[in-house]
Amino acid sequence: MNRRKLLLTGLAAGALAGTELASAGAAPSSSLGGTRAEWIAMLDRVCKPLFTALSERKLKQVMPVEAYAGEQQHRRQTTYLEALGRALAGIAPWLEHGPESGDEGRLRRQYCDSALAGIASAVDKHSPDYMDFGGDRQTVVDMAFLSVGLLRAPNQVLARLPAATRRQLADAMRATREQLPGYNNWLLFAAATEAALQALGEPWDRVRVDYAVRAHAEWYLGDGVYGDGPVFHQDYYNSFVIHPFLLTVMEAVGKQEPAWAAMAEPIHKRAVRYAALQERMIAPDGSYPVVGRSITYRCGAFHALADMALRQLLPPEVSPEQVRGALTAVIRRTLGAPGTFDAQGWLQIGLAGHQPKLGEVYISTGSLYLCTAAFLPLGLPADHRFWSGSAMPWTSVKVWSGSDIPADHAIDGREK
Repeated sequence: MNRRKLLLTGLAAGALAGTELASAGAAPSSSLGGTRAEWIAMLDRVCKPLFTALSERKLKQVMPVEAYAGEQQHRRQTTYLEALGRALAGIAPWLEHGPESGDEGRLRRQYCDSALAGIASAVDKHSPDYMDFGGDRQTVVDMAFLSVGLLRAPNQVLARLPAATRRQLADAMRATREQLPGYNNWLLFAAATEAALQALGEPWDRVRVDYAVRAHAEWYLGDGVYGDGPVFHQDYYNSFVIHPFLLTVMEAVGKQEPAWAAMAEPIHKRAVRYAALQERMIAPDGSYPVVGRSITYRCGAFHALADMALRQLLPPEVSPEQVRGALTAVIRRTLGAPGTFDAQGWLQIGLAGHQPKLGEVYISTGSLYLCTAAFLPLGLPADHRFWSGSAMPWTSVKVWSGSDIPADHAIDGREK
């Protein structure tokens, strides 16, 4: 092995080993078999306090509410739905497609049962954990994340909801229509909720879907990037929301109208390009640019990359194995830092530990569970090459170790 290959191999292994996961029983490893186990262990660490409390109808009793100074009381109106909706959206592919047997299968079944119990509790007006759908604009956002979770787990969650819960859930979805979404990525929140109503077999509003997809077609700026409304923002909202929500809505209802179906190809092409950009953002040590709002969603900043890995729609130059390595490094870097969790295991505001000043006025404890979006590839089977392939360095590891790779290029033009 020549010197450059030796250096590349060593750097890749070191980057994959990364920061140790702060999770009991989850030893960091660049070995193939350990990576999925590490992801499951960390996902369990993030979600266990939340779903345990939800299943016992004790969420409002036990979940702390960390928030911007002076906002704690206001955020109590919405933070619990934020936690449920965002966490369900992140774990739903695993619930839907994860294994039936073994330790992972048993854990998955527990989470399926807890998710069903949590949703039932959230929509039951007699429950101590009832969530005031439509009472605040923020519920538009997190009903949408809950809707995406249902659409990602149609058999293991949505289809298993009892009839009474389905009726209450549909009423809760309709209640959020009372709040006007912003003229930005929020249009996709309204669209996702309507798509979930359609999946429930309920009447749904096509105009809200049409408005969202047409507006984003107009806001497309080129090279896989959308404006967040008419103005471009340098942040991760193309990943937090725009690409994954467009793909989910189109998958759910895109064939309902010829005009929507015609948008499918450019939407997918743009998402493929954005996945390539995201993979290049991840440094050899798992860090990435600290820019824009909502940075405390941690590894959820790579929602779009994780979603494209799950959908098996990665660009040709980006292998599933290198995405596994890159996302593992990000997960370790953002969730493995001291101070990420409080003494009871709840997430605390920050990006690399506890950093409350990074939290905007709308950030609270429940907001932070968007980090689970990075775990979407757990919906791929263990024998898929994402998990079973040999570890591979991602783009920044290759380049900064001296490897010679083809130059990056934008996709052409401002497509319609």
